[in-house]
Amino acid sequence: MTGTDPVANRRWLKPFIQLLRQGVSPEKIALTIALGIILGVTPVLGSTLILCTLAAIVFRLNLPAIQLVNGVVYPLQFILLIPFYRLGAWIFGADASAISLQGVVALIRAGVGHAVRTLWVVTMHALVAWLIFGAMASVILYTVLVPVVHNLWRRVQLGVTSLYGH
Repeated sequence: MTGTDPVANRRWLKPFIQLLRQGVSPEKIALTIALGIILGVTPVLGSTLILCTLAAIVFRLNLPAIQLVNGVVYPLQFILLIPFYRLGAWIFGADASAISLQGVVALIRAGVGHAVRTLWVVTMHALVAWLIFGAMASVILYTVLVPVVHNLWRRVQLGVTSLYGH
């Protein structure tokens, strides 16, 4: 027993197996997953749907697949928001002591327009931090994912639909 949930395994893996069966290259699938993850954690709330759609168009990727990945990593966007804010502040030498999740939530509750005006500079700093991180992380993710998806492709060719060969 591997400790993985076979239902979850099928739910997230099945769309990518179907893409492999349709002839989408493992490299395109790896790029779809890598960009879906990196664009899905952008520290600009509300931007990931548009960014993933643009990436799908520009790189000729499967739009539903990249949006699936974007949806899966959606909670990470919130988890990484404050770390990106703080990293951006560090890069630009700004004071990050007042940056907290509670503060951001309070600003949004006070009004989205007010939150955007207040967080504009913090968000731009975080975006620079994300661009630096994202560039490196996307290369690493793609490099790691290509052999994993190739392995999955071989399994699909042999008729094995589980990652674990069961």
